[in-house]
Amino acid sequence: MSTRIPALLAALGLALSAGNAIGAPPTPQAGPDIPRGPDGKPDFSGIWQSLSGADYGLEPHLATKDDPPGAGVVEGNTIPYRPAALEQRAKNFAARATADPRHKCFTLGTPRGIYGNEPFQIFQRPRDLTLMFEFGHPVRTINTNGTEHPDGHIDFWLGDSRGHWEGDTLVVDVTDFNGETWLDRVGNFNSDELHLVERWSYVDPNTVRYRATFDDPKLYTRPWTLEVLLYRRLEPNVQIIENYCATLDFDQYYPVPPSR
Repeated sequence: MSTRIPALLAALGLALSAGNAIGAPPTPQAGPDIPRGPDGKPDFSGIWQSLSGADYGLEPHLATKDDPPGAGVVEGNTIPYRPAALEQRAKNFAARATADPRHKCFTLGTPRGIYGNEPFQIFQRPRDLTLMFEFGHPVRTINTNGTEHPDGHIDFWLGDSRGHWEGDTLVVDVTDFNGETWLDRVGNFNSDELHLVERWSYVDPNTVRYRATFDDPKLYTRPWTLEVLLYRRLEPNVQIIENYCATLDFDQYYPVPPSR
């Protein structure tokens, strides 16, 4: 069994590399039927969720007893870590059962909250977008009113987000991270020097293409990019459900005892 795993990984890597060599398909232009706000800009309001499974691991990986397999969402398949950072990722992976910040009920951070396994909701106005995440209920604001990042370096769990429009694409510049969050469950991570650029664009009225480019010279040898699709939740009763990541055991209260 153990001799088969390297071969499977090699085959998976070759197949994915071949796909990358061909090149990604051109980004479809948003049609005239996409939602738009009063200012004519695309309106991303709604409840969205990624089905990519990226939170289980950004790079291509086989199934384990804990998590399902994944084709990866990183362009080129591999995150270009510096040697010391790669060693730290290995330590993160070894301690993932307890060291992953999500186990401590911390926010998933940016951009992990976008492609995490739980939905998030966007409320949009001409001057900003407000993102509310189901896991832990953190709230992120993307300012689109022409304001700039604050002076100096401020440690934010979600970073500081300033957006502008390039046609129908929302481009968001994110800085001022605290370096305390992870990028997935296997220990991929960034430092407090990360400069993230997000690109949000409609594929169709209920699908958004999300691209994020990471520039963190402290950890990576070059910038790298991931891409996932976000799908609008259309169930009639869909809503963001309270999930504050309980830190206490509730076995004695569940199922709910019958009334007396």
